[in-house]
Amino acid sequence: MVRLFEKLVTHLGKLFLGAIVAISFGSSAALAADGNKADLVNRSILRVCADPANLPFSGKDKPGFENKIADIVAEELNVPVEYTWFPQATGFIRRTLFAKRCDVVLGFAQGDETVLNTNHYYTSTYAFIYRKGQGLDGLEALSDPRLKTKKIGIIAGTPPATIMAKLGLIANARPYHLTVDRRHFSPAEEMTKELRSGEIDVGILWGPMAGYFAQRGGEELTVVPMVKETIGPRMAFRITMGVRRSDTTWKRQLNEILTKRKPDIDRVLSDYGVPLVEGVLR
Repeated sequence: MVRLFEKLVTHLGKLFLGAIVAISFGSSAALAADGNKADLVNRSILRVCADPANLPFSGKDKPGFENKIADIVAEELNVPVEYTWFPQATGFIRRTLFAKRCDVVLGFAQGDETVLNTNHYYTSTYAFIYRKGQGLDGLEALSDPRLKTKKIGIIAGTPPATIMAKLGLIANARPYHLTVDRRHFSPAEEMTKELRSGEIDVGILWGPMAGYFAQRGGEELTVVPMVKETIGPRMAFRITMGVRRSDTTWKRQLNEILTKRKPDIDRVLSDYGVPLVEGVLR
């Protein structure tokens, strides 16, 4: 009986040792897998996926502010920038970042669960654009009674359209498509063109678009950030960079750069007319 007990103890000891080895091997394999995931980021170049014709954000022939910000990040990393160009439409992230054709995409709203977000590098809001001296000077909110008789340009499906519906302004709307191939058509440019020609009285655009196109293509337009809205969805959003959800080390590295080079990034945003509205989220 004693010998049988000794054999049982020996056998259990071997099983326990085997389990420890298996656990250790599994942990090592998991660490190796994590290491392989981290190695998906190419450290010799900054690989960026972007739309080739999406000014003021990005452009292949004429740079947008996200191209300029990518240059700042690359400068800090001391590597060149390499682009994968792809129209920003359905399947963009799946066929670019997730296909490992790049390591970062600029311009993601904070909280977008498609990707792992960096810290935000700017906050902007939707904005009114209108011509000075045409009866809308001082406009601050969609509840302004003057808008009941005005033709309002709006990108269909955006948050301001929801507020317009709540306020009974949809009958006054001149809608523009949200999702288009910007290599062939730019709703923001079309809106500002029709605003200057008098076909519409006021336009509503995402802040960076409003600030950029208000300064180009004709008479300068007034840009008013929509920070006074009290009903409906929020107008302001924090904007981040997006990386693959496994690339946590890469995210931390980008966060350090965004903090260090914030003055340079803010200067680029100012040059492109981006209205910055820190502290107005609701």
